[in-house]
Amino acid sequence: MAEISKIEQYVIDKVRELRLEKKFSQTKLSVHMGLSEKFVGNVESLKTPDKYNLNHLNKIAEILGCSMKYFFPESPFKIEENSK
Repeated sequence: MAEISKIEQYVIDKVRELRLEKKFSQTKLSVHMGLSEKFVGNVESLKTPDKYNLNHLNKIAEILGCSMKYFFPESPFKIEENSK
């Protein structure tokens, strides 16, 4: 399984939460993003190194009708010494 930071997991969880609320499957969101049908599934499963970048999040916000701010916490996460 790929190493993932707290902020990366937070963003993945927020995208999943909104995706499910808006009744989008992983495949449907991937296709609407213009990417491989498996992209969102790969990001959410953590079995691949696939992650969302800012362009992805901007497109997801456009598709799901929210602000990009939705995907980020109010306060930054503390960076652990071993993850620098």
